[in-house]
Amino acid sequence: MNSIDDLVQSLNSKQQAYVNLNLEDPENGEYLLGVFHLIPGGKMNILQAASEVAAESSTGTNFKVNTETAFSRTMNALVYKLDLDKNLVWIAYPWRLFDRGGNVQNILTYIVGNILGMKEISALKLLDVWFPPAMLEQYDGPSYTLDYMRQYLGVYDRPILGTIVKPKMGLTSAEYAEVCYDFWTGGGDFVKNDEPQANQDFCPYEKMVMHVKEAMDKAVRETGQKKVHSFNVSAADFDIMIQRCEMIRNAGFEPGSYAFLIDGITAGWMAVQTLRRRYPDVFIHYHRAGHGGFTRPENPIGFSVLVLSKFARLAGASGIHTGTAGVGKMKGTPEEDVVAAHGILYFKSKGHFFEQIWTKIMESDKDAVNIVNEDMSRHIILEDDSWRGVKKCCPIVSGGLNPVRLKPFIDVMGNVDFITTMGSGVHSHPEGTKAGAKALVQACDAYLKGIDIEEYAKDHNELAQSLEYFSKAKEGV
Repeated sequence: MNSIDDLVQSLNSKQQAYVNLNLEDPENGEYLLGVFHLIPGGKMNILQAASEVAAESSTGTNFKVNTETAFSRTMNALVYKLDLDKNLVWIAYPWRLFDRGGNVQNILTYIVGNILGMKEISALKLLDVWFPPAMLEQYDGPSYTLDYMRQYLGVYDRPILGTIVKPKMGLTSAEYAEVCYDFWTGGGDFVKNDEPQANQDFCPYEKMVMHVKEAMDKAVRETGQKKVHSFNVSAADFDIMIQRCEMIRNAGFEPGSYAFLIDGITAGWMAVQTLRRRYPDVFIHYHRAGHGGFTRPENPIGFSVLVLSKFARLAGASGIHTGTAGVGKMKGTPEEDVVAAHGILYFKSKGHFFEQIWTKIMESDKDAVNIVNEDMSRHIILEDDSWRGVKKCCPIVSGGLNPVRLKPFIDVMGNVDFITTMGSGVHSHPEGTKAGAKALVQACDAYLKGIDIEEYAKDHNELAQSLEYFSKAKEGV
């Protein structure tokens, strides 16, 4: 293997302009920092390939051009660190490169845009990013948070218990609302559209909204408990998306009882940020359908779950799906999913490589230190001092969970600050959705009381049936 000095000597004059392995204090506030796993393609060594990535993702092109200026060169991204044993590359991006309108799409166009298609690389994955306080000032961050949803529901010290209506497609508007009603009257808090829900001929969107409102009103009257529904407003164009939002707002829902779900990968970051800016009083629910094409560990090109989740928080999503850490059916591990969940939930958290503090003021300021301490104590933060930092983004957990798996996931997650949206884990209950919701509530009660779930099930029939059903399902019976 070549030494660092040999690698530096191998650079041509163009590549040299994008490398500074002696960069003084990269965390001085001037740079967005990123760490990539990089394996070069063709005949280039890792530093040559990294310099080409830095060039392509900032000011450069494949050849040095005569139109450069002294100022334009100050906008060069810089490779500032290497780990040759692990094929890791650190790159510093002057954040003044990016659209000063707080445009997340613009950042990602730079740092995971054209570079993912470069022939100079055979593997390139952005594993972690770090945002300086001066950059955070330019971006929205969440407005309506998990704390506000907790206040609306009156639910504290446990997860928000939710479901995804199943089957994901094929129910009429009335049938869909019936499933919502059954879940809510069984004790559940939160129902969401599945990600493909739209304006199908068998389930007209406007009727679905109207019937959900009727079902919610009836469930609230009967249970005395507030409920929330998350509507997928992803659409073919901007105007239809906004029409759907306005349809929901004008349907008579109580503020706080609805969320706007957006398929952030397929609809795009502009859709996410449009919703955040148009509707700061609504929970913006980022569904990440399609993320696996970028984030799966075996995919050598793309970005990590942590990176996706951090940018969702930066953009202003109130919550984003972060995976079940291997407890459910989706691909994932605690090292990936829990790190991502903590990275968007806490004011200060350790990522794969960077410790991010979401402060807009000096990290050493006593008020910033106090916010970190308050957050660690699970107190509400940034309630009347939002200028001091970026608010939390809620992990949303779905994909193969059921009442039996609730406690195992909480143990892995290390806290109860998330929304769980169980689909078949609720609707496959032998006695139906309402009983499935009761089983979920009972499983949560068992956790809160510190009672073993099998012991608790002896006096709770719905939970006992759920345990028996999923035990047989696991055994393939």
